Amino acid sequence: MFVSRRIASMSESATLAVGAKAAAARAKGHDVIAFAMGEPDFDTPENIKRTAITALERGMTKYAPTPGDKAAREAIARKLTQENGVETAFEQVTVTAGAKHAIYMALQAIVEPGAGHEVLLPTPAWVSYKSLIELAGARCVEIPGAVANGLRITPEQLAEAITPQTVGIVWNSPSNPCGTAYPAEEVRALCAVLERHERISIISDEIYEKLIYPEVAPGLTHFSPGSVASLRDRTITINGMSKSYAMTGWRIGYMAAPRAMARELIKLQGQMTNSIPSFFYPAIVEALTNSAEGVEAMRAKFAARAALIKRELDAVPGFVTVAPNAAFYAFPDVSAHFGKRTPRGTPIDSAQSFADALLDEAHVAVVPGEDFGACARGHVRLSFACSDDAIVKGIGRLRGWVASLDRQASA
Repeated sequence: MFVSRRIASMSESATLAVGAKAAAARAKGHDVIAFAMGEPDFDTPENIKRTAITALERGMTKYAPTPGDKAAREAIARKLTQENGVETAFEQVTVTAGAKHAIYMALQAIVEPGAGHEVLLPTPAWVSYKSLIELAGARCVEIPGAVANGLRITPEQLAEAITPQTVGIVWNSPSNPCGTAYPAEEVRALCAVLERHERISIISDEIYEKLIYPEVAPGLTHFSPGSVASLRDRTITINGMSKSYAMTGWRIGYMAAPRAMARELIKLQGQMTNSIPSFFYPAIVEALTNSAEGVEAMRAKFAARAALIKRELDAVPGFVTVAPNAAFYAFPDVSAHFGKRTPRGTPIDSAQSFADALLDEAHVAVVPGEDFGACARGHVRLSFACSDDAIVKGIGRLRGWVASLDRQASA
């Protein structure tokens, strides 16, 4: 059966692939410590679950309007206006089947296939961004962040990457996979560059916005590009319930767009998925209005884990790790171990071979960096959405395995 080239050429999600490998190893009886999945290990707060259950029991089971019910959209608009400084009316909001769905639609809306459009992507970046950009029909232009600069790009790099074919930028801070957030003053400086190019749309994925750790980076706060007045009419702000509220399996995302763009996005959604389950909408309102205490408890725990995993990784010979100050990822450079062999004789010549051998021999699952961008090929991603004991035990195994590479170095 025929398969289109644009689909056949797409690669599998690296994060999901590692998760599947870890599950397969566990099925064989191995004690696998997984640092692979980007999913909070906490349960959804009880008040949010109870609100959805009550709505279901009351018969809220019919189709909802494509962009979501008014109460949920108003709660989202109020949150964006009051917390993020992104002035939003409920008509500008649509609720989606996860934030990935929102990103897909936003890219489909700003890219004209066959027109030679380019979309900028600061890297390292989440594995799906590039595929979604290319699926929309644009060329993905990577802007590499350097370890020496905390894996962040500079205004000079951004300005140099812009061409007459640039129609958008996919922005993600706090970052997956870097586990870092841009300081507000750096976001403002990057926005100042974009202000000079009126054709460029900004797709700002802010899914990790509440998971920021001033305990690690004093004074660090979240800053939304859509709050810049000159960019408001060309910024699509994307967020969701998955990470900050531990609601990954609910698949609830949302986006806010300028009014004319919002109408087009809702039209597209009506031809794709229509609405999410109706009884989820009251849970969105509950999460956004009555769950700050639960969110803060999770954030504080992640902040402590961020400090813990940095200390543990700093004790691994050859690793270079930017301190994670947001989200729940660490992204060490492991390339000092390329050119070595494992105790079983496996050559380590890439992040992929490093990760494969680590899982096979030490039963520790990490995500190789290749799919996070060209500048990430020497890195691996570790999620610290797991217990303190798992962090210490898993990195202890990793440290011992790396020491064995030193003993087995090839001539």
